[in-house]
Amino acid sequence: MSTSGPASAASREPAFREPGTCASVSHTSVFHALHHADGPLLLPNAWDVASAVALAGAGYAAIGTTSLGVAAAHGLPDGQGLAEVGDATLALARRLGERLPCPYTVDIEGGFGGGAERVAGLAAEVAAAGAAGINLEDGLPGGGGLQTPSRQAELIRAVKERVPGLFLNARIDTHWLVDAPPPLSVTLARAETYLAAGADGIFVPGVAADEDVSALVAAVPAPLNILFAPGRHTVSRLAELGVRRISTGSFLFRTALGATLAAAESVRTGQEPGGAAGAGYGVPGYAEVQRLAGEGTAGGGDRR
Repeated sequence: MSTSGPASAASREPAFREPGTCASVSHTSVFHALHHADGPLLLPNAWDVASAVALAGAGYAAIGTTSLGVAAAHGLPDGQGLAEVGDATLALARRLGERLPCPYTVDIEGGFGGGAERVAGLAAEVAAAGAAGINLEDGLPGGGGLQTPSRQAELIRAVKERVPGLFLNARIDTHWLVDAPPPLSVTLARAETYLAAGADGIFVPGVAADEDVSALVAAVPAPLNILFAPGRHTVSRLAELGVRRISTGSFLFRTALGATLAAAESVRTGQEPGGAAGAGYGVPGYAEVQRLAGEGTAGGGDRR
């Protein structure tokens, strides 16, 4: 079994190396093909240019964005459909288009408001920035339930008519942030509607049990995307079940916040920061972060 992720820890080069290059074909074609490769596409989700470039440099075949990370990094709440988050998302998409050597996909929540024409226009701007795909969710802003399947299909059709080559990952929120999800038949009915409208893939965050994942894989005639649940999933097991795309969602961003607090505490207490999760990666220096952010050969030194 192979996955579209980085090499093993024993063989990988040090973190923060210069990103590799992708094939000469368009990033959109590459991104579509990654969903049909020998193993699942392991898609880490970044929240800014530095995190995205670092992940690309670590050898990941494609990069996603996390709406929670982008929103929180700007001091804004996620999942509210805020125009400010939409602006930040589009700005990040444009910066990534200038920096990443591999395909990337952008989480645009539910489209940040407006009708089908407006959502299609946003998708077109994201594609023009260089993105190979988007996530478009059917959860309503603020946890207000789900969009009707017919209305969500209208949004999907509008996007695919405007930018047909863009990989549209239709996110179904039947199992997301709910205590009692409906039967899988409800999810599958939505998936059928969204695929008929032109969606390229189906994303069902919140599904964790093997039997549910297997049922979705068997019934959905398109690449299935699962949100990685630490402690519940492994890449190898999801690959065995037939999952084609594995997203980390906000996990990396939240882990970075935890590592920040741990490092600050180690300074306060005089103890070495513990944990093996980041073994072999270390803390990048000032000049290295400047490079990741795009300043090239910016002057060194431990400027703060």
